[in-house]
Amino acid sequence: MTNSLFLLALQAASTESKGGLFDFNATLPLTAITILLLMLVLNAIFYKPVARVLDERDEYIRNNLTKASEMLSKAEAITKKYEQDLAQERRESQIIITSAQKEAQDIVAMEIKQAQKDTEQLVSEATNQLNSQKTKALKALEEQVATLSDQIKSKLLSGTAS
Repeated sequence: MTNSLFLLALQAASTESKGGLFDFNATLPLTAITILLLMLVLNAIFYKPVARVLDERDEYIRNNLTKASEMLSKAEAITKKYEQDLAQERRESQIIITSAQKEAQDIVAMEIKQAQKDTEQLVSEATNQLNSQKTKALKALEEQVATLSDQIKSKLLSGTAS
């Protein structure tokens, strides 16, 4: 079977003329040299500049990503610092508000105590004035009673003497 295939191949080769598909003459090395020269020219003219541009672009992107990540970390640090400062300021303002409220309550309490003292003093003064007026009124009444009783006595004694 293999012999018959080999014989068929020999017969086909002998019947084909020169310049066939796989003809090995001087055109094969010339074609190989042309392809190699084309590769060198394309490499020098096209591939190296394109590769350089791609490398530069890759480097540019890498640098921008690095800068962006640095800026992002700085922004996060600044944000964190501002949030801490804001929290501290809120605590301080809450302390100030609390102390102001306490001071206001103390002032109100002192004013209420002072107002109570003032009212007690006014009530005491009014009571003393009323008591002194009462005493004066009682003395005046006693004097009038004494005068009236003297007048009644003198009338009674003069009415009995007549």
